[in-house]
Amino acid sequence: MCAFWRTKNERAVAVDSAPEPVSPDSLSFQIDPLPVPDAPPVQVLQSVIGKDLVVKGEITGAESLVVDGRVEGVINLPGNRVTIGPGGKVTATMAESILARDIIVIGKVQGNVAASDLLEIRVGGELIGDVVAARISIEDGADFRGNIEIRKPRGVADTAPAREVSGPEEEPSSSLLFAEPAHA
Repeated sequence: MCAFWRTKNERAVAVDSAPEPVSPDSLSFQIDPLPVPDAPPVQVLQSVIGKDLVVKGEITGAESLVVDGRVEGVINLPGNRVTIGPGGKVTATMAESILARDIIVIGKVQGNVAASDLLEIRVGGELIGDVVAARISIEDGADFRGNIEIRKPRGVADTAPAREVSGPEEEPSSSLLFAEPAHA
């Protein structure tokens, strides 16, 4: 069977629409079977606090959370992600308002936060409080007021030796430890 169409120059072009048969002997590759997993696929669970909801108290659990409403209290989800959406607002009632693996702030947070991995404050996001995180990202247009303490995730070795500044005999704080820069 042949098909015809016209190009920009208005000349007819004929194309044979039947492909040439391929013999199995001409193929030179081998397809390995896909491995069969032992466990069923992992399902990512995520809860949402909608824009018209207000939660007062402590939120704990074992799944990720998106806050588009208002939370007055503590969010304690240490192995999961907490996202404060554009309409979301979290106000602390204790020392730490959010404790999670990853914290994404697009809305407003008033209180201290602790992220075992990543804290992101995106454009339009506002965080007023102190931060403890392994990694932090603050985009242009985000608002942050507070202190930042970077803590390495557990199991990560130091790349530079730390030395303690000599002083009176008292418990060393993080402000007394300095890493010496590596010399090239």
